[in-house]
Amino acid sequence: MPEVVLKLGDDVSTDIIYPGRFMATVLPSETPQYAFADMTEFNARLRKKEIPAGSIIVAGKNFGCGSSREQAASCLKGPNLVVVAKHFARIFLQNSINLGFNTIICPDLEADEGDELDVIDGKLVNLTREKSFEIVPLPKARQAIIDAGGLIPYTRHLLLQTDK
Repeated sequence: MPEVVLKLGDDVSTDIIYPGRFMATVLPSETPQYAFADMTEFNARLRKKEIPAGSIIVAGKNFGCGSSREQAASCLKGPNLVVVAKHFARIFLQNSINLGFNTIICPDLEADEGDELDVIDGKLVNLTREKSFEIVPLPKARQAIIDAGGLIPYTRHLLLQTDK
């Protein structure tokens, strides 16, 4: 089961997720090394690949606030993390959708580091606490972009369909 590897509070800015001093690095294959760079212990675990794919970061309200930097989403997609938050900043959420990065909106979320979470029947279930929480689903069009792997693969698929 996916485990919560980091718990954060409200108003986690893109500067915390992907510090501005690394903005010269924009390739999605290179951005993950700078995820939470100023949280040195967590960043080191990410760089050493000690955190399994599918691991979960939980956060409060307004995750990804601040700038519009796409790298804040791509640096988390690289190690295949999942962010579950009570609310996402609008631009971060749209960047995540465009990149095909998995985010889950769960306004009543209760979870701590070490808790095991799973999505079952459209609800987020904290298996450790034996509690379930409602998920705010994305609109179908936005979910289709994520399911396709991002906006570019989604658009490519649509264009190939119309050529037939």
